[in-house]
Amino acid sequence: MRLKNIPTNERAVRIGMCIFGNLFIGAGVAAFKFSLLGNDPFDGMNMALSDLFNIYYPLLQVIVNICFFLIQIALGRDLIGLGTVINAVFLGFIVDFCAKIMDFIADTPGSMVLRIIIMLIGLILTGLGLSLYQSSDLGVAPYDALAIIMDRKIKKLPYFFARIICDAGCAAVCFFAGGIIGLGTIASAFGFGPVISFFNKTLSDKLLKKDSRNP
Repeated sequence: MRLKNIPTNERAVRIGMCIFGNLFIGAGVAAFKFSLLGNDPFDGMNMALSDLFNIYYPLLQVIVNICFFLIQIALGRDLIGLGTVINAVFLGFIVDFCAKIMDFIADTPGSMVLRIIIMLIGLILTGLGLSLYQSSDLGVAPYDALAIIMDRKIKKLPYFFARIICDAGCAAVCFFAGGIIGLGTIASAFGFGPVISFFNKTLSDKLLKKDSRNP
């Protein structure tokens, strides 16, 4: 959705949802990383490549996003918006900042129970962030746009399978680059959907409906 097409009373709410959504996503991804149980395939891939090539993680994230963004410009320009830029440019820095805070205030979790608890916190935070970010409808992240474009351009390839192909590819790169593929990876694959749906119903949809009722 273009900002100019959004009513003035709704614009600030959607921008706020987009910004805070990415803040929550960043904190959630950092929690996944801190748990040492694996991240979602895309972030896990970027973290693994960052370590492999000794490139600052936020910078590598931007580079990878630029590559996908070029595809988005060529084949899915309608998917680009303010949210695309915020996610592509700033999310890696948010993750890095939150990860450094966690490393500063706490030691690496030793017990599996504590790691699972931290991972679940990451799942909730990321799901909350994705709900706010996606509901703001201000553009699609370059990586997320890839599966949508594949669904549009490749006949008989539903979005579900296109997303699986993208995530499986990232997971494979993560594995061969020496990254962690574990319980956190599985939790992100099967857990985001229900968590996002919960926050859509309990928070994101209500924020937008409340705004639309108040001119």
